[in-house]
Amino acid sequence: MRKIIFIATIISLPVLVLCQATDNSPYSRFGMGDIADRNFMSSQFMGGLGSSYSDPYQINIVNPASLSHLAATSFEMGLSAKSKGLRNGVADGQTPNAYQNLWSGNLNYISLAMPLQNRVNDLLERKRRAYSVATAFTLMPYSTVGYNITTTESLDNIGEVSKNFEGEGGSYQFLWSNAIKYKDFSFGVNLGYLFGNVEYARSVQFDPSQAYFNTLFTETKRYSGFLWDAGFIYTLKLNKSSKEQDENNRVLKTLNFGVHAGTNTSFTTRTSSFQGAVQSGTGIVDTLSSSEEMSFDGTLPSTLGLGVSYYHGEKYAIGINYSRANWANFDAHFVNNSLNNTSNLSFGAYFRPDYKSISSYFSRVYYRLGLFYNQVPNAIPDQFDNSIEDVGFSVGMGMPLFYQRKISHANLGLTVGMRGRGSAVEERYIRISFSFTFNDDEWFIKRKYN
Repeated sequence: MRKIIFIATIISLPVLVLCQATDNSPYSRFGMGDIADRNFMSSQFMGGLGSSYSDPYQINIVNPASLSHLAATSFEMGLSAKSKGLRNGVADGQTPNAYQNLWSGNLNYISLAMPLQNRVNDLLERKRRAYSVATAFTLMPYSTVGYNITTTESLDNIGEVSKNFEGEGGSYQFLWSNAIKYKDFSFGVNLGYLFGNVEYARSVQFDPSQAYFNTLFTETKRYSGFLWDAGFIYTLKLNKSSKEQDENNRVLKTLNFGVHAGTNTSFTTRTSSFQGAVQSGTGIVDTLSSSEEMSFDGTLPSTLGLGVSYYHGEKYAIGINYSRANWANFDAHFVNNSLNNTSNLSFGAYFRPDYKSISSYFSRVYYRLGLFYNQVPNAIPDQFDNSIEDVGFSVGMGMPLFYQRKISHANLGLTVGMRGRGSAVEERYIRISFSFTFNDDEWFIKRKYN
């Protein structure tokens, strides 16, 4: 197990760091780009219940307090592929253009989480702990930028003019999460480092038959900074007394109340740029301006998330989640248009027909369903309605895998959504996601015999 985790980490780490966004999303042109979802697949397939979601074998870093509920060391990796259709000319009454279909995919995250007390030790020593402690290390995107937009117009006495806008890259977050649980109260904190770079390019091209100078502007931005947020979960046992009286025959019913929040944090942007011109036909290059790397300070937004989930033993769970990010307070030298505060609402559930079934494997599978309503901070300027919404649903399966009396999981799901309905650019997408989780309960185990 440890060899598998080590090999997978070594292979995946450079892949995630070096991967560039292959998507073509006009919304990623504004601000820092498209902001990544911190929910792992098991939570994503329920719409995103990260504020109050906890599981003994699945990782949740949206609310780091949930890590203290882990029963075994977990290594998780998530991947996704997305098919998307784009069209414009919706908001201004024009006839919509035909959809442009695009495919994209990426490695979403890798994470290693471990409880620092092994429950096997407690069982062997017949000890009941009132507390538990866990830690986790996660690498995942913070934002992604990927777009390639070309507009063409005809000008009097000049001819056809083409303008091209391109952006590629993104920022990443490396998180160190810690959590402690005492009785029914859990507290956790994420400490992270932000890094990454984005390359932008703008060009204007004239009729090649004319001796005009085509202009080119390129800019590179490098991000660095620190991130942090903290979370709290309270677990209310609804039938605690009756469960204690008949522990074997009664289903434990619980409510998880969760909250997580983070304040504004600062980050640094190092920017270098080049502007030049190339004459059509002759190929003469002229450098108009260039700048060495300059440093600017900025501010990332504060966040808040609330949620509640009901667990009916191992049979089913249902929950609701609300989160908010104050992107209107985002401050960076490269932002010319203001961003919007965002509110996200999600509802989800899972159902397991019979997790103890021996005869039917699919009776032990998690069947997940989720609905979500998200707002996008990257408003398109000069539109009658700057509120960009991302609405959709998700379905998924959590398939348990058993090997040498250890349990692991594979999560497979589908997300269908629409972003920017009624705006200048409308996206309809289908995303297929997959993750696998290796679990091992032999970490930090005490030797009984030498």
